[in-house]
Amino acid sequence: MDEKKIDIKVDEPVALGQYSNLAAIRHTREEFIFDFAFVFPDGPLGKLVARVILSPAHAKRFMEALESNIRRYEDNFGPIVPADIPPSVGFIQ
Repeated sequence: MDEKKIDIKVDEPVALGQYSNLAAIRHTREEFIFDFAFVFPDGPLGKLVARVILSPAHAKRFMEALESNIRRYEDNFGPIVPADIPPSVGFIQ
């Protein structure tokens, strides 16, 4: 069976990425919602920089891929030391 390849177009602003130093995850029966935010270092304020919504099956594949990548990272560069647990987060509009 031939393996299919998908080419994905990436616009420059998306390719540049967004820095996030805080993530919040919520879920319903139908989806997982990943909110990525930047919390300003000089005050109790942050800004949501991206929201990604995944199906439960895709969220599980994402988790497995992330675990695999973290293992490879730590094999190459040593253990990752977690930072302090961030404060609770509330979203405003």
